[in-house]
Amino acid sequence: MVREYRDRVYIRKDILLKLYEYGELNQTKLLTYCGLNIVKHKDIIDDLSTKEMIIRTEEPWGNKTIIKYKLAEKGYSILKQVLEPYESLFPRIETEKTTK
Repeated sequence: MVREYRDRVYIRKDILLKLYEYGELNQTKLLTYCGLNIVKHKDIIDDLSTKEMIIRTEEPWGNKTIIKYKLAEKGYSILKQVLEPYESLFPRIETEKTTK
């Protein structure tokens, strides 16, 4: 099994992009769609929230609390002005080989 390393810059971009695409996601869906692990990557999501790039809300649901995230205006600006140009300059390495 080959494990692919994903730089934290691309993890941040993926989080912001998924929130841009879906509008609002609960924590489980966000992590799943981005291919992240809550234990390993929660600090990245918390950092984006602390820096006001994403908005974190908590909603009571019975005796549980659902955590939801959505893209903040600051996150949208960073996505468009910094992260997209960064990826165009330094694209991710394609690991999938196409077969003919």
